[in-house]
Amino acid sequence: MAQESDHAEVNRQSLQRDIWLPLLYTVKEKKTENRGIVTLTLAPSAEEAIEPMEPGQFNMLYAFGIGEIPISISSLWNLQSTLVHTIQDVGAVSKAFCDLSTGDQVGVRGPYGTRWPLNKAKNKDVIILAGGVGMVPLRPLIERILNDRSRYGKLNVLFGARSPENIIFHQDIISWQADPTLNFQITVDHAYSNWRGHVGVVTYLIEEANFDPENTIAFICGPEIMMRYAVHACLDANVPTDHIFLSIERNMKCATGFCGHCQYGPFFVCKDGAVFSYPQVKIYLNIAEL
Repeated sequence: MAQESDHAEVNRQSLQRDIWLPLLYTVKEKKTENRGIVTLTLAPSAEEAIEPMEPGQFNMLYAFGIGEIPISISSLWNLQSTLVHTIQDVGAVSKAFCDLSTGDQVGVRGPYGTRWPLNKAKNKDVIILAGGVGMVPLRPLIERILNDRSRYGKLNVLFGARSPENIIFHQDIISWQADPTLNFQITVDHAYSNWRGHVGVVTYLIEEANFDPENTIAFICGPEIMMRYAVHACLDANVPTDHIFLSIERNMKCATGFCGHCQYGPFFVCKDGAVFSYPQVKIYLNIAEL
């Protein structure tokens, strides 16, 4: 028995080490969402693949010879070993990923991070507020709810973008707008004369949401200032404080909490997040540029 126990402990330690080592993945498909944003579908280059992911989690993606960045999973429709990541060109490493072609290879390690607490949303109304590329970590959450629709109450998806040109996931949006089981609303900060939708900040859309405040869970992701206002809009609508969850974006470097780049008050976003409850980060969210 002692030998079996020792062997089991070695196996557990091996599994723990594995998530820190990058695996080789190949770009299977590349889709341009808009100027500067692409969605990559990655397939493992060998039999070994990372563990299944959950909505809200992220991977560290490595561009050979350039560097590594944290990227949230952006779709879970395909439950096979492929990974879907949506990346915005904002720096040298992200540009390298946006410039990849099908057949190119990358390193992937993970999965890391906390997940959206879907179990808390069972039998409750749901409000999802997304700002810009904040829709990326929220998209798998929407997919998971729609795939198990009867377990949840009213579903409201409120999406804000800077302009019509900045909208992503167009095919999904068409599908969501046509789905009678959810209330999808979209707004832009500014638009040309041919735009027929809402103009204004995403928090205004809460007035068009259909939900029972005391029985509602809110999931929020976007620019920090947008999340700050979104939280207060939910509170003003009487959503309970502990029913509000956010995905915090920080400059992660190691995913182990060692380098300190993603420290957020007492938390390290790579280890303790990126998904937090509002009570966890309340005092820090109200500090601009913390």
